[in-house]
Amino acid sequence: MSKAAYRDHLGRPIVAVTGMGVITSLGQGLKDNWAALTGGVSGIHGITRFPVEGLNTRIAGTVDFVELPVENPVERSYFYARSTTEEALAQAGLSGDFGGPLFLAAPPIEPDWSDRFALADRAPASQRPGDAYDRFMAVLREKPDPVLYEAWLFGAISERLADRFGTRGLPVTLSTACASGATAIQLGVEAIRQGRTDRALTVGTDGSVTAEALIRFALLSALSTQNDPPQKASKPFTKDRDGFVIAEGAATLVLESLEAAVARGARVLGIMKGCGEKADHFHRTRSSPDGGPAIATIRAALADAGIAEDGIGYINAHGTSTPENDKMEYLSMSTVFGEGLAKIPVSSNKSMIGHTLTAAGAVEAVFSIQTMLTGTLPPTINYQNPDPGIVLDVVPNVKRDQQVTAVLSNSFGFGGQNASLVMTAEAG
Repeated sequence: MSKAAYRDHLGRPIVAVTGMGVITSLGQGLKDNWAALTGGVSGIHGITRFPVEGLNTRIAGTVDFVELPVENPVERSYFYARSTTEEALAQAGLSGDFGGPLFLAAPPIEPDWSDRFALADRAPASQRPGDAYDRFMAVLREKPDPVLYEAWLFGAISERLADRFGTRGLPVTLSTACASGATAIQLGVEAIRQGRTDRALTVGTDGSVTAEALIRFALLSALSTQNDPPQKASKPFTKDRDGFVIAEGAATLVLESLEAAVARGARVLGIMKGCGEKADHFHRTRSSPDGGPAIATIRAALADAGIAEDGIGYINAHGTSTPENDKMEYLSMSTVFGEGLAKIPVSSNKSMIGHTLTAAGAVEAVFSIQTMLTGTLPPTINYQNPDPGIVLDVVPNVKRDQQVTAVLSNSFGFGGQNASLVMTAEAG
């Protein structure tokens, strides 16, 4: 192939995906996840990790089938990221030191209440005034503890991953709410396009389902309270949707310049064709109701990819199942695609796995690539009562065999963090 064949429409290196790994409430590994997802299986279930008596929401998409030596949000997030990275590197055929940068999306986790109070009680009597968190921080300042650092501070996750997999340079940890996973991928794409590296490791992980997290989201009226049965709670784009289901998971994508991937004989799974990202300063949690920033994000991703609106064959929607966000996403898609939207299948993985928060953009990018590889569109389950104000082909309830070569994946997060990715089956 000529050098020009490895460049995109703007003369930048084409970015290929050569490895993927995923874990969600549906299972560990891409094979099990994809079988369950395309089979319309839900991973949502009743919470057993902590007491839920008296809470309005008692369900989640937690990953309960693995046992960890230390049970806390940071350790869970690290374990999920480690396992998906191992899977992705194995698929990419890479071993030894990775040699490229790491971009990690991780949740801004705090220690559990019980851990904070236990540590605060260790503070010297002279430092007892103040609340438990003040005393907790006083102990850390007085006696720095590497074990506590690794166990409780989310910034330590990327350092542990970097040590384990031999990434290059200072690992980057970011948190841009529900867009984080997609943002991490965008940073990896940009690093390769700018010629700073031939490969990048991009990871999104979230193991932060705790009683405190559940209560915080509940106070925002963001969570579904339709607890029985749990599998029916997440129902994106329906008339009776009432909130998202909090969930956990992780995904890793190995990104390489197409030229480097071809040179080493790697299998190219898909192409990261375009990225779009726009900020929205409308509200701390709500997205702008006119959809302006989300519209601009989708258009930016299409322009970056050099693809017209009619070139998209499938949309992996953000599709949280909240009344406001689903409405805003539909407005943004219908504005960008116009009458052509009726011909584009649009489904939401969150109907089955719930909302994996920081990891969502990465998890859904993996599923988007897998959609093109397999020619199978995952369904939107629980679609029994359509919202007449949201007219979409949501691939209702049952998977569909349909080959697509270009996918748009949306991630629209709290605080106006909006990111969209365009992925294609081939470089052309």
